[in-house]
Amino acid sequence: MISLKSSAEIDAIAQAGAIVASALDLVAERCLPGVSTKELDRVAEGRIREFPGAVPAFKGLYGFPATLCTSLNHEVVHGIPSADRVLAAGDIISVDVGVRLDGYYADAAVTVPVGEMDPETDRLLSVTRSALETGVQQARLGNRLGDIGAAVQADVERAGFSVIRELVGHGVGAAPHEEPQVPNYGRAGHGLRLEPGLVIAIEPMVNTGKRHIRTLKDGWTVVTADGSRSAHFEHTVAITDAGPRVLTAAPVTTMVDGER
Repeated sequence: MISLKSSAEIDAIAQAGAIVASALDLVAERCLPGVSTKELDRVAEGRIREFPGAVPAFKGLYGFPATLCTSLNHEVVHGIPSADRVLAAGDIISVDVGVRLDGYYADAAVTVPVGEMDPETDRLLSVTRSALETGVQQARLGNRLGDIGAAVQADVERAGFSVIRELVGHGVGAAPHEEPQVPNYGRAGHGLRLEPGLVIAIEPMVNTGKRHIRTLKDGWTVVTADGSRSAHFEHTVAITDAGPRVLTAAPVTTMVDGER
């Protein structure tokens, strides 16, 4: 069942989204050679809990053990932070985080380069980030879900990369995952019509090689089947009368005396 959110609910999701953005900004600064993904997880949880009432949305969700999903190089999503996973120059790391605040959820992801990148990896990050922006621009009244997916797919495939199809975006707000599913591929003019109050996570997952994936024995980490590199960018976006409203773009840094 699809739940449309009121303006007040969208504002509440945006409060959670600002904390998501703050956590991602801090983690991105710490993605340096020699830093473990466990340390990044600690930093993110600490930042989230600085804000009264805010808690990591992923920790314990479906049994996931951490605040962040940290996925390196050929890992697509759901990588588990570990003291044994240490960043090295030339790596890329996809960082995905969610926040719950006052009963509302927001979710976003970025892929961060560790030091200098080779040209193909640099282009992968640029294309995936641009595909997210293109998808967000399609998240407007009168369009359909297929317009978002088709726009993302066209951007990615024009660049010679591939879009993963088994993993999709989703509704978000009163729960971390809601209907509808938001694919990163599709046919323009098809699918659910976008209405005011719909809040969705748009999240292109893009491979330099083929689109196929597999899950490791840990039951969580999804990797590219051919070992090619993968990037992931995500925003929580509200459909409004004034156009797409990105709820995870602007970070906050402090909340004093429980006020926000």
